[in-house]
Amino acid sequence: MNTTTKAQYEFALARIEELLPLVQDDTPANDRNAIELTLMSDIVINYEKEHYPISKPTVAELIEMSLEDEGMTQKQLAQQIGVSPSRINDYVAGRAEPTLRVARLLCQALKITPAEMLGC
Repeated sequence: MNTTTKAQYEFALARIEELLPLVQDDTPANDRNAIELTLMSDIVINYEKEHYPISKPTVAELIEMSLEDEGMTQKQLAQQIGVSPSRINDYVAGRAEPTLRVARLLCQALKITPAEMLGC
């Protein structure tokens, strides 16, 4: 397996900046610049996956982000799923993990998939 070096990664980043103005939405896929842009992008993506992996959010982070996305307060969520506001705060602060029953209710209320809740 070929591992991209930092120098190759930096070259690919710089080349992408040069190619972006040359490739438009209507540029044919077989255009030399479009092909090179795709190749350079693949190098950058693979390097970043290896060296800068993005970890899955914790249950606490997931709840906090979803509350913000839904424009809901912790108190509103607590009322909706039938738990105390302090319990929701415990989940958001990472001091407690929800039970399976509560996790199911959180998924429904916050439009979170069960796979996301389980960290899959």
